[in-house]
Amino acid sequence: MRLVSLLACAAVMAGCTGPAGDEQERQAGTPAPEATAVATPPPAPEPTETPLAVRETGGARAVTEETDDYLFSYAYPAVAGSVAPLGDLLDRQLEERRTELATSAAQARREARADGFPYNKHSYQAEWKLVADIPGWLSLSNEFSTYSGGAHGIYGVSSLVWDKDAAEAMEAIELFTSPQALEDALGDRFCDGLNKQREERRGDPVDPEADDLFNKCPDIDELVVLVGSGSGRRFDRLTLYAGPYVAGPYAEGDFRVNLNVDRAVLQTVKPRYRDSFATRGRA
Repeated sequence: MRLVSLLACAAVMAGCTGPAGDEQERQAGTPAPEATAVATPPPAPEPTETPLAVRETGGARAVTEETDDYLFSYAYPAVAGSVAPLGDLLDRQLEERRTELATSAAQARREARADGFPYNKHSYQAEWKLVADIPGWLSLSNEFSTYSGGAHGIYGVSSLVWDKDAAEAMEAIELFTSPQALEDALGDRFCDGLNKQREERRGDPVDPEADDLFNKCPDIDELVVLVGSGSGRRFDRLTLYAGPYVAGPYAEGDFRVNLNVDRAVLQTVKPRYRDSFATRGRA
């Protein structure tokens, strides 16, 4: 799966008009007293937007833009930006997200004004972080948050792995033969780890047989899979991420369960990627 997205800067426009009386004199054929002088334009009005703040150091990039309608920020590390096609891909995503935010925020402001309600500034913030850098691969996580009105915003994590040889991006789950195969290989390990965290937060044990929304074990399709490395040579660990509402009420926050790659998991990796994986301690 390819991910796509770039960057744009805000422009400030200013103009001026002459006095109505002067215009009438010119139309009547009488030169205005100031006609022979060089006019000094009035100062431009204060812009309603803060220009994009861009910091680039060795391939790293951080962009922030705040207007009356929205707050936008997007960043990625040098290890990603120094790979030209990957940096281009992230820049395209940056511009896509910014454009989407600007469009939806402007529409929301118009609707709020029409309905007589106050407008709450929308936001989108994202930061890509390095999970693993091994021969042939980069693994990144994107920690993002959004707000589009309402009681609170939403946040989460997305995954990207970069095949250095093929110059291609995909989600980590695509390294496996299927999500279901990986879920079967994990067995109860994810659910046990999740329920341990739930118990620590709630103060009560969770029934492993529960099937209600906030107590059941979510399917792997509801999770984000990240691939990491303790050795720096091969992928040997997984992080399974459950965002807000996936494994508990919003107030409980998100959950991250870290698991080592074992033989069962290794067998679910697509054959062409299997040499890039190892069981923990054998990389």
